[in-house]
Formats: sequence, C-alpha cells, structure tokens
Amino acid sequence: MNQILNTGISNVKNILRYVFAEGAIARLPRLLEEPRRVGNGSAVFLIDEFFQEKAESLLAGAIRDGDQVRFVSTHDEPTTDEIDHLTAVIRQKDGSNCSAIVGMGGGITLDTAKAVSNLLTNAGGAADYQGWDLVKNPGIFKIGIPTLSGTGAEATRTCVMTNKKTGVKLGMNSDHTVYDQLILDPNLTQTVPRKQYFFSGMDAWIHCMEALNGAYRNPIGDAFSRQAMDLCDKVFSGGEMMSDVNRANLMVASYLGGCAIATSYVGVVHPFSAGLSVVLGLHHCVANCIVMTAMESFYPKSFARYTAFVKANEIEIPREVCAGLDAAGHDALYESTIVHEKPLTNALGEDFRKVLTRDRVREIFEAM
Repeated sequence: MNQILNTGISNVKNILRYVFAEGAIARLPRLLEEPRRVGNGSAVFLIDEFFQEKAESLLAGAIRDGDQVRFVSTHDEPTTDEIDHLTAVIRQKDGSNCSAIVGMGGGITLDTAKAVSNLLTNAGGAADYQGWDLVKNPGIFKIGIPTLSGTGAEATRTCVMTNKKTGVKLGMNSDHTVYDQLILDPNLTQTVPRKQYFFSGMDAWIHCMEALNGAYRNPIGDAFSRQAMDLCDKVFSGGEMMSDVNRANLMVASYLGGCAIATSYVGVVHPFSAGLSVVLGLHHCVANCIVMTAMESFYPKSFARYTAFVKANEIEIPREVCAGLDAAGHDALYESTIVHEKPLTNALGEDFRKVLTRDRVREIFEAM
C-alpha cells in the first residue's frame, strides 16, 4: 500500500522508568520502598508458575509479611473470567489498598498483572474494558519484570484477554495499563526453553514487520520497529541465539517492539494468530509463527526472511494444526479473524473483506 495514513495516535505514553542490567532484579526491594511508603505497605506479587521453586531466592528481600504471592498459570492465555476471579481473590484479602503490583514472567503474567492493577481501581469486570481508552482511573502502581523476550508486553499500553462468551480476543488498551517501572534483567531468560525463546522472539520481529508494511504509520514507531528488527536479525541470523549477548539484544528488541506497537498497528498475521488462539487454544507466539508459514502472498520478502530464521536456528514449526476441522470449526476461525478490523485495514485497506473471503481464509488456515 502506497498511501501513508494517520494512525490517530498522537499523544503517546511510554514506560516512566526502567533499569536494564544483568542482576537488576536485586534492585526490586529498593524500587518498592517509595510505593510502600505512600501506600499501605503491602504488595501483590504475580509470578509465572515456572518460578514457583525459585521465587523466594530471586525475590530475596522484596517480599514482606502481609504481601500476597500468587503464581500465574501459563498453560492457557488469560481470559476475562480468570482475570475477574484473580482480582476478586486479591481484593478479598487487601481490598484495593495494596501499594504495588509486581508482575514477573512472560507475556501472560505481565498482561495479567496490568489487568489486575486496573481492575482494583475500576468498577466492573475485565470484559467491560476490552477496547480503547475505556479505563477511567489509574491502576495500582505496577512493576514489570519480564523473564521472556519478544511479546513486548512489558512496554505496551494493552493487556490481551479472551472473552469466552463472545469469542473475542482483545486488549484493555489504555494509558493506565502502562507499567510504572520495569526491571530488565537478561539473566532471567537463561532458562527459557529454546523453542519458546524463538517463538517469543519472533513476536517482536513479526509485529514490527507488520507495522512497517502497513498503511497507518508513525515516524517514531517506524524507528522503534526498524531498530527492533535489526536486533532480531543479529539474534536469529546465525550463531547461538541464546548467547549472553543475544539474550540482552533480544530483551532490548522486545522493549523497543512494544514501544513501536504503541504508535502503530499490526497486520494480517496477528488476526489469524488470534483465530488460532481463540478456536484452537494455541499460545500467541507459537500461533504467530504458524501463521507466518502461510503468509508468502501477503509478505513475500518477510516470509523468505522468516523461513531463513527458522532454518538457521533449526526450529520445527507445528504444521497441519487445522487438519480435521469441520465447517463449524472453520466458521469459528473466520469470525475470530475477521473481527480484527484495525490491523486488517492497516494491511489490506478498508475493503479487506473482499480479499479475505470466507473461502480464502479457510484456504490460508488449511495451508498452516
């Protein structure tokens, strides 16, 4: 598409503060001092269940008597009902008076912490705030500690959830969703399984690629996207993608990619990925990588580059994930994909439905 359109995003909020260093997690007790002082002193820790055995040592000195420590399951991506339940459990113990929320983990945990922070200070349930700028009151002070690089959840103004009643996967997009403080510690990604490291890293590359190929553009967003993609090229073009240097590079790329998407939109990949997540329960990052295998007609140069990344790192992408689906299953995939109007308009124009007919969408899913 040749015409560059105005995103309508003109007043952008980024992370207020971040610290980037190996071993930076040791600074958490000090970073909690101020919010504890101005609040009631208690904090809520929402931690990826992967760290259940290691949390006490990793967060030494940060957790105090009276704090809540809850481990977030990452088996499935968050739903609005699950976010509501977790918020109710936290509120029952502390009301809405805790001083800080600490989210530590990958995109699922980071999004969960952002959503809970907002709901503790806003009436209603998570489904009420799926959309743009619906959150009215600032959330609880929140600190994000990513342990996985690529989703950009640590930097974005959204937290993505699936509403099982409506079948819609959509974010709580608001300036109030942005983390107040980040701790970016590359040491925390040392234990990420190799495939998961690749899948999540590709999320950063894919959403920046989609932004740069879209019609809705922003010069600062473009700059963030290009830098994030350059770093991903260094990480995934060859050599050991999980070396100390590359893990640091990917953590920076994830943050910059999250900043990029705050001023721009994704494209064709993410709506199809959302369809796979809603209907088949596939996690977002691996779903993106599956979708990319069928994107040659939409993004030919990027498809070739992606294929080279997969080959260079000897990653096996799941295939035939839609095999055996009946007509009802494909109808559900179509509806869960086509509902994402903004990114599809960004990629294909206002007549995107003429391109993505029901038969064409089925053909694309069957190619995965």
